[in-house]
Amino acid sequence: MGDWQELLRQPGVILADGAMGTMLFEAGLEFGSPPESWNVEHPDRVETIQRDYVQAGAQIILTNTFGGTRFRLELHGLEPRVAELNRAGVAIARKAIEAAGGSALVAGDIGPSGGMLAPLGSLTFEDLTAGFAQQAATLAEAGVDLFWIETMASLEEMHAAMLGVQQAAPGRPMITTMTFDTRGFTMMGVSPEKAVEAVLGWGADAAGGNCGNGPDEVLEVLRKMRAVAPQALLVAKANAGIPELVGGRAVYRAGPQVMAEHAVAAARAGARIVGACCGSTPAHLHAMAEALSAAGLRG
Repeated sequence: MGDWQELLRQPGVILADGAMGTMLFEAGLEFGSPPESWNVEHPDRVETIQRDYVQAGAQIILTNTFGGTRFRLELHGLEPRVAELNRAGVAIARKAIEAAGGSALVAGDIGPSGGMLAPLGSLTFEDLTAGFAQQAATLAEAGVDLFWIETMASLEEMHAAMLGVQQAAPGRPMITTMTFDTRGFTMMGVSPEKAVEAVLGWGADAAGGNCGNGPDEVLEVLRKMRAVAPQALLVAKANAGIPELVGGRAVYRAGPQVMAEHAVAAARAGARIVGACCGSTPAHLHAMAEALSAAGLRG
């Protein structure tokens, strides 16, 4: 297992990977199909994507387990395979890093449940915590170096995910990001300031924003978080622009150069960990790595 603290001791910005879903669709994943199933059905294609991100400069690789909770997998009749699909996701990421000759850390990726807490929905806080703990336990047993909890809109769900991780893998580092795509707030009305204060209080090692409406939105999130938590380890993982629906598919217009400029701006706004989300590719990440190095922001 890799050493999170050793990575933090290295100078400059830490580069996380780019989009997984975008790349899987390019590789043939059909809309509506669970990406996690490819950890067993097409592990070579998942590995190629992750290997390309390592070769582009990524120092943290997220497992292909964003929808790996029982809540998401049961929508596809895959609930009995939670352990299998998550375990395979970790093995693929580890193999990809080795194949690329890199030393990136493997982050167990945990996304939202897709459900709603009562009284708006049928899930209880206890249900959520147990479901996240189930996924986290498998990811931990399979050997992830840290956890990456992302794209959350609700602080209650974020807290449940963090508690699940802490129950399953006490002491394992946690990176947490929320999506502030509703006029600077999450869909559930959470501000960047409230988010960073909450997750740090619950034990997060890093906090920030991901996905959303593109780089400018995430830059504003960073500024607001830094204002109330100047010592926090901040994270920027923006989409490659605002998604546009073309032919039933989301298209992202921000090319590698735009994201490269964003990476430098995010670092100067206080982000220690910078990556990319939907619409990005290894070419985007390579440009980001080059720009950060050229600006003297990456060791």
